Amino acid sequence: MLNESRRTLACLAALLLWTGTGVTAMAAETPIGWQTLKGAAPLVIAHRGASGYRPEHTLASYALAIEFGADFIEPDLVATRDGHLIARHEPLLDETTDVGVHPEFASRKTTRTMDGKAISGFFASDFTLQEIKTLRAVQPNPARSKQYDGQFEIPTFEEILELLTKANAGRNRPIGVYPETKHPGFHLALGLPLEDRLLTILREYHLEGRDAPVFIQSFESANLQYLRGKTTTRQVQLMDEGALEYDATGQQVIGVRIADHGDRRGDKSPTSLADIARYADAIGPWKRQILRDTGASSLLRTRLIEQAHAVGLLVHTYTFRNEPATLAPQYQGDPLQEYRQIFDLGIDGVFSDFPDTALEARRRHRER
Repeated sequence: MLNESRRTLACLAALLLWTGTGVTAMAAETPIGWQTLKGAAPLVIAHRGASGYRPEHTLASYALAIEFGADFIEPDLVATRDGHLIARHEPLLDETTDVGVHPEFASRKTTRTMDGKAISGFFASDFTLQEIKTLRAVQPNPARSKQYDGQFEIPTFEEILELLTKANAGRNRPIGVYPETKHPGFHLALGLPLEDRLLTILREYHLEGRDAPVFIQSFESANLQYLRGKTTTRQVQLMDEGALEYDATGQQVIGVRIADHGDRRGDKSPTSLADIARYADAIGPWKRQILRDTGASSLLRTRLIEQAHAVGLLVHTYTFRNEPATLAPQYQGDPLQEYRQIFDLGIDGVFSDFPDTALEARRRHRER
């Protein structure tokens, strides 16, 4: 009711400012308010940095996202053989580095079981940090330019926080960091648990605690439950494509399924949004879990955002990209239309490969 009142007041303000030949600039800038959990503007989270423009998870990608003005930068973290946390989307190095052209590492290719599947390739956990530093990042997305291939190192989490510390010097509102622990059950089985090392580093940089500009995220739940017993830092339960069960209408969430892949550090796997709210502050669903593609002429709106808000959970959704092939046909190749729709639904944050586009969409929405 309060949000509807805000919209009504905004419309009345626009009418009162009518000049007879058009609406004044003041009316055009009248904000309509946000439908988010706390009434704040939705966060723009730079997904793997500004990864639409630079190879993902490089200092260059994070620096560009910071330059654009993103609210958070998002590093995915995996462990090296000697226990260092580095930024890679997966424990596998094959698609995002030039490891394949290093003959000295040819014998490191192996097959490991990850999340119940046998996978072959070069795993970061079979390399020391010193060896990782001889590799260079490459663009894994065939739709994007490869002009920066081979130019950038693989950064450690500490190097990312050093970059962020320098960028935040003198800022009233610091840019935050949004680390993801990648495949924690896999790393735990290798004797390379990610969580305590992550907390140690965050504390070294004074980035730990409820009020810190930090969200810790994971697709698994046991490690987040473990972390909740050690820190008050905000946490996000990510949700893969099969994580939610809907009722017969396809709109109401009636169950949650989160896999933990052998990690037994949690009390129990959650089966509802209320269960998640006991250890997390937000959920991170795929955008098609909010606006479902049923093959019809329009996307089916679910009640996920409202249901999450009802139990006190923020909703940060992934992943927004500019390439027309990544957009539903309803948006006619215009990413701004996609942001506009998701902002109207009250989303609390968006993960974007193109944070500048997300920020522009937010600015336009604020001025509607």
